[in-house]
Amino acid sequence: MKNVKWGIFSIVIIISWFYWLIPSFSSMTSLPYDDEQEGLQDQLTIRFSHVVAEHTPKGLAAQKFATLVAEKSNGKIKVEIYANATLFTDEEEIEALKQGKVEMIAPAYSKLTTLIPEWQVLDLPFAFPNNEAVEEALKGKIGHILFSKLQSFHIKGLAFWENGFKQVTNSVRPIVQPNDFHGLRFRTMPSEVIQEQFRLLGAIPKVAPFHDTFRELYYKQVDGQENTISNIYSKRFYEVQPYMTISNHGYLGYVVLMNESFWNNLTQNQQQIIIEALNETTDWMKTHAKIINEKQLNEIIHSKRMNIHWLTDKQKKEWLNHLQPLYDRTRPQIGEQLMKEVLRIQQKYLQ
Repeated sequence: MKNVKWGIFSIVIIISWFYWLIPSFSSMTSLPYDDEQEGLQDQLTIRFSHVVAEHTPKGLAAQKFATLVAEKSNGKIKVEIYANATLFTDEEEIEALKQGKVEMIAPAYSKLTTLIPEWQVLDLPFAFPNNEAVEEALKGKIGHILFSKLQSFHIKGLAFWENGFKQVTNSVRPIVQPNDFHGLRFRTMPSEVIQEQFRLLGAIPKVAPFHDTFRELYYKQVDGQENTISNIYSKRFYEVQPYMTISNHGYLGYVVLMNESFWNNLTQNQQQIIIEALNETTDWMKTHAKIINEKQLNEIIHSKRMNIHWLTDKQKKEWLNHLQPLYDRTRPQIGEQLMKEVLRIQQKYLQ
């Protein structure tokens, strides 16, 4: 009997303590208001993967775009940037986009050529003599046709981002005449047009991911590469490549892509915010890419690490004549409509 009374007494004490603790527990769980958490469950996240450094034209444009989207959506849309191939390499990102493993990427034009042969038109050497020619091509018929080719792969084309013209670097000798390429090994992107370009010049192409390029150059797995000044500078290629030719022989730009299913599931307002932010970013990038490339070329010159040669107009025409067979070989894959348009633009701006 004594044990029963003691048990009842213990239960009463426990219940009393429980009711006494409730107010304290409630005050602990009632956290201060945090306006950064308001509506967090409604926030839309876009994962944006790219493979270059943060301070390159593309890297800065991605950050600019993310900032504009946050501002225009009042924080309801968040763009998470994954630079320097931290999420996917340039060889993986298109497939990752198609599978929905990432929502947004901005690969170089050349990365789409294995998927869609018509995109090879943008890799043709000396196709676009200057920035005005590039803009006319991308904003006009060529850009429209290329975007339409993405639809069958469930990819949404959103914008063309400009970077700059490509230059040639190598560790063996100055390159001025086409025969100076003979026997040299060059790292290239996975574009048959670019590979064939080097073969016609007598060089040996080797496809390698962008993030492996410095290592390939450093360990002499290849002798040279082609790239924009901003990439040559940011990836420190100039530290292991004593020769550079300012050739402007090809244009390196990026196409901003989104997973089509993700895009179609956005509201009209969300789509409008993204398009407006991209348009502003594209205009901003056009100006700043030129500034960055010029500034970083001056940095390379002042470093005195490279012997730099600027091709004359006469020398450029000699290179183009040497590479002319490439236009005939790619015509069936590119198609007559695109080829006629690129040749029209080339002749319009060719000096």
